Amino acid sequence: QVQLVESGGGLVQAGDSLRLSCAASGRTFSSYPMGWFRQAPGKEREFVGGITWSGGNTYYTYYTDSVKGRFTISRDNVKNTVYLQMNSLKPEDTAVYYCAANSKSRGNSGRYFRQYEYDFWGQGTQVTVSS
Repeated sequence: QVQLVESGGGLVQAGDSLRLSCAASGRTFSSYPMGWFRQAPGKEREFVGGITWSGGNTYYTYYTDSVKGRFTISRDNVKNTVYLQMNSLKPEDTAVYYCAANSKSRGNSGRYFRQYEYDFWGQGTQVTVSS
């Protein structure tokens, strides 16, 4: 069982930055592909980015086009935490942000874009960007 708790959301102005954190429980956290999703009002939940083990102590990240160059995902396996650094925020980034863990693919090095590929979810944290 994995429990995920997001934090770091808030109200910011366009152009500002925020860093979201996702604290995870579980001894095998380091091997789980992790993802960030978001859901804006009246819209479906969408993929934001993911981080996957690529061998040794290295990971690779991948992002949806709308956040490339602005958002960065990282992880600290000692702290069992995944981060989403969001820079140059735009009003269209306003959403509830969720982190998710893919325990079924632990140790694999694939890319996982679909919600159904993740089996553990946090409760979400609200990010609001004013213009």
